[in-house]
Amino acid sequence: MKWVTSLAPEPKDMYWSNLWLPYKQLWIRRIATLLGSIVFMFIFLVPVTFIQGLTQLEQLQQRLPFLKGLLKGKIMTQLVTGYLPSVILQIFLYTVPPTMMMFATLEGPISHSERKKSACCKVLYFTIWNVFFVNVLSGSAINQLNALSRPKDIPMELARAIPLQATFFTTYVLTSGWASLSSEVMQLFGLIWNFVRKYILRMKEDSDFILSFPYHTELPKVLLFGLLGFTCSVLAPLILPFLLLYFFLAYIVYRNQFINVYCTRYDTGGLYWPIAYNATIFSLVLTQIICLGVFGLKESPVAAGFTVPLIIITLLFNQYCRMRLLPLFGTFPAQVLIDMDREDEQSGRMDEIHEGLHAAYCQSTDTESADDISLERVQAISTTDEDGSGSSGEPRGKESVGQPVSDLSHPTLKGLPVERLRRAVRSLGFMIRLQKRGVSA
Repeated sequence: MKWVTSLAPEPKDMYWSNLWLPYKQLWIRRIATLLGSIVFMFIFLVPVTFIQGLTQLEQLQQRLPFLKGLLKGKIMTQLVTGYLPSVILQIFLYTVPPTMMMFATLEGPISHSERKKSACCKVLYFTIWNVFFVNVLSGSAINQLNALSRPKDIPMELARAIPLQATFFTTYVLTSGWASLSSEVMQLFGLIWNFVRKYILRMKEDSDFILSFPYHTELPKVLLFGLLGFTCSVLAPLILPFLLLYFFLAYIVYRNQFINVYCTRYDTGGLYWPIAYNATIFSLVLTQIICLGVFGLKESPVAAGFTVPLIIITLLFNQYCRMRLLPLFGTFPAQVLIDMDREDEQSGRMDEIHEGLHAAYCQSTDTESADDISLERVQAISTTDEDGSGSSGEPRGKESVGQPVSDLSHPTLKGLPVERLRRAVRSLGFMIRLQKRGVSA
């Protein structure tokens, strides 16, 4: 048996529910959650394909003839083909973050930050695939399977398909971007839940509840809008003013939320920065590939020839940044840790930190801390002889009769063989005493 260890997260970052999971189950759980995420991603193609059909008016009238009379009006046509698909897609997307958070929990992370990071990556991949690629390729490459069988034609297919979906993406920025910022300011769901909790369920307010920023819902949305800005800037630049206004408002709204609304319970150490960096590099490379397809459609071999080295240089820059900077997000530099220790020594906080270590990882304040699990009682057990007489001459059962033995069980480790641990401590103490007697003799 091997003990597999990892760096302990902050005490407030601990996710106690997964602490009992055996290490051998983790890889099985990760494979199962990966397969579940892929299946959910393909199941989600059904509503996305239906939404994409709403944007194509001619096919919609052929499949549903009774809509010909309703779609004669200009306002109704713009509503059905422009605004309605984005609203329906946004309603379906509300089910994605809770589902991915459930998959991330089943993976077995031992910290809240790791759980949210896993959910954030899953939501990001899901959003990019279903919102961008499926909507772009559903009207062109999916119907033309021969194009997908020839990888050389994929850039040109993307160059043909993106301008056709420019109206949909612009409307999506309005419905998902601007509307989400207004709902973020109002905190509508929080207000409704607080009203139901206080006046309908008659529950008291939980003073220990701290609202934290939902990275797994907001960060993928911002990175998706960055992807739309990169890819549509070449073929549909009219979307850029809407994105620029969105990012300007998002800066103001999120800054206010971080300062006045959300509380930071733990420090993630910048775990989300590599996600944002990788998404940006992917958006940049995808934009360059689309430019390669545009130059191919324009039959400009010189411009296409200069685009290929640009893609290679971008990938080399990405590799350099990963080798140079990515290790800093996995382990802390020794110099930073030394400076932190010296700063604590100069401020006189070392004794306070050492005292706080005993109870830092207690699940609740009601449980006994490490100091409260009396070492004197353990020593009393270890100094007890097998025949019932100890070094102090007191009988073995005196402690159990005079005072109760401390319960060493933990709320998250139910079923722990406490009695076996006590026997092991007793046996170890007996062996140490025998060794000391042999040395003294």
